Amino acid sequence: MASSAPSTPTSSDEVALAPVGPAPGSNVEKRVDALLERMTTEEKLQQVQLLSDGQVTDEDARKGVGGVFSLVDPARIDELQHIAVEESRLGIPILFAYDTIHGYRTIFPVPLGAASSFDPEVARTDATIGARESATVGLKQIYSPMVDLSHEPRWGRIVEGGGEDPYLNAVLAAARVKGAQGDDYAARDKVVTSVKHFVAYGQPEGGRDYNTTDMSESRLRNYYLPPFKAAIDAGADTVMCSFNSINGVPGCANRYTETDILKKEWGFDGFIESDYTAVSETRACPPRKPDEGPCGHGTAADGPEAAANALMAGTDSEMVSTHIRDNGAQLLREGRISRARLDDAVRRILRIKFRAGLFDHPYVDQAEAADESSFLTDDDRAAAREAAGRSMVLLKNHDATLPFDASKKTAVIGPLGKDQHSVLGPWWGRGRDEDAVSVFDGVSEQSPGATYAEGCTLTPSEPPSNTPEDECASDAGFAEAVAAAEAADQVVLTVGETREMSGEAASRTTLDLPGRQEELIEAIKATGTPFVVVLLNGRPLTLGDVAGDSPAMLEAWFPGVEAGNAVADVVFGKVNPGGKLPVSFPQRLGQVPIYYNHEPTGRPCDVTQKYNSRYRDLRSCDPLYEFGFGLSYTSFDISGLTLDRRTMSRNGRVKVSVTVKNTGERKGDEVVQLYLRDPVASIAQPVRRLRGFERVTLAPGQTQRVGFTLDRDDVGFRDNRGKLVVEPGEIQVYVGSSARADLTDSFRVR
Repeated sequence: MASSAPSTPTSSDEVALAPVGPAPGSNVEKRVDALLERMTTEEKLQQVQLLSDGQVTDEDARKGVGGVFSLVDPARIDELQHIAVEESRLGIPILFAYDTIHGYRTIFPVPLGAASSFDPEVARTDATIGARESATVGLKQIYSPMVDLSHEPRWGRIVEGGGEDPYLNAVLAAARVKGAQGDDYAARDKVVTSVKHFVAYGQPEGGRDYNTTDMSESRLRNYYLPPFKAAIDAGADTVMCSFNSINGVPGCANRYTETDILKKEWGFDGFIESDYTAVSETRACPPRKPDEGPCGHGTAADGPEAAANALMAGTDSEMVSTHIRDNGAQLLREGRISRARLDDAVRRILRIKFRAGLFDHPYVDQAEAADESSFLTDDDRAAAREAAGRSMVLLKNHDATLPFDASKKTAVIGPLGKDQHSVLGPWWGRGRDEDAVSVFDGVSEQSPGATYAEGCTLTPSEPPSNTPEDECASDAGFAEAVAAAEAADQVVLTVGETREMSGEAASRTTLDLPGRQEELIEAIKATGTPFVVVLLNGRPLTLGDVAGDSPAMLEAWFPGVEAGNAVADVVFGKVNPGGKLPVSFPQRLGQVPIYYNHEPTGRPCDVTQKYNSRYRDLRSCDPLYEFGFGLSYTSFDISGLTLDRRTMSRNGRVKVSVTVKNTGERKGDEVVQLYLRDPVASIAQPVRRLRGFERVTLAPGQTQRVGFTLDRDDVGFRDNRGKLVVEPGEIQVYVGSSARADLTDSFRVR
């Protein structure tokens, strides 16, 4: 259940969280010591420099630059590596890195979609294949997993994380790290992971990317830090600090988070790299015209001060900007940085390079890298297709509209129906549009003779070249779409966002379907032809009106390279959807932030009373779809909740078990979810906290007993001094199929 999992895990989430053994020690450390002794100050400053593919030159390699990111040409990687190893004085290899977020060539569902699977194996498989493909071209570090918990659906990068819950994020983070790194990331098909963005990047004010974050110590510790701790416990050896400031201090110049918590408290011995120009962005800006507005965090007067602040706070490697490298020698002479701290940063970088096996195997196997059969294999595609199917969430299925009969005439309608571009989602690695299966192609494969009508157009371009008015603005294609629906027996209506509408720098002020897509849905509804709305998107949307108009809705997220096949598998019943929402869907934008594990208030929401925490223009405070929600083509019953004891010592354990039964007529998956509540505590606790889950597959009539183990980390919480507090008193247990679980019991901590 917690990072200190029991020795014999009882559920897949506990298996994912089980800490790994200690990293290799003595031999690596001796090699690091010997090399560090020989290094000049200039060589040390080169090691802390991380350049982009567009910056790095042969001369940088000769001087011993530490790292390069986003270079993916294996021939150029190999060329630079040969220069670094054979022409630099010390022959220190370069660490090449890339943003392999949900695949390199084999693109899996976006992380928010994968989180809907509630299956750590989906995340592990994604990371395993992505690591192998990345390593094949000479990359040895990936900037993944992103574990930024978020309550902010306006924020575009919510698509890259695991949603709103710290426990689910922690399980998936650990699974991704173990998949990418394996038992030893020196292996030729493994990479070292960089967990990002440290920390609390996912809660920016106004939902605007890169914006300010401000929160209490308790909230930081209980919500935002646990996924990072799980990733470190799983073996992640590099960390990326964040763009944002937290409580007024930039993430890449924050000694408290980088050194006090990560390095000292958690014992992290890897290195921290800054995000793109994040060190430079701590500077105050030069004088600007009044209409240009402010820029920069303003915690450093200039580049040298930014370098000193970042290095002394704990940042070990500077990405893109070069303030530490350029000013380090002068800062040492002036005593503004210490030689001990510079040596520590270099030691950490060298340590990871040795652990990664770069000194023993620095070069790229060019034949393997050039062999297309090394990438996107049939097995890889099959894994991506299965992952996409497991990640889809059935939101509505009125009168068993789904599954459709593939033998009937099917029309695919909507602006994303033939889109091979957007289905790959943001951060698509080296995925290629032409490799992706569109929804239309997937449906046509299973329902021959399917027809298509676009309805309206979503433009796959970036601002400011397009505006919201450009998106699906015309109804000129509605008549063709209506005619296609009237001529069909059933309609797959594919709507949502383009991939440019989610991801980094893609915040939105509304959560509605862009443009006139809701009007398109209304037009198809008016035909009377049965239809399912298939949503392709990277964030929770406000779907109240859509839900009212649609007999069935399937949240597919951005499903990856096998998108169309996976959608068709679910729509035609080859796959029974079992995914659950990892994030709450609001009824209206004004409810944001809305999340299930909120703290109670002295006047809880009661829409029948005026002086309560409510909205005057909304009939309830609940989300449209709560965390953990998801339907199936069959039905399940969860019963028989038992606890193996009624009291637990502060260092003890309680085992919880339930029986889940498939009470329907189809084989299907249920996600059994366990929540806790501490009703009386010295600091107000969330109304519920997820502390266990297990996805089970059952045939009709089949039952299975599911067990979980709770310990001090589950019943305790971090206070505003950062200490774990385990207080005596009642702990309420809830088990069910969403955050509204109503099967309950309790025990006492003594």
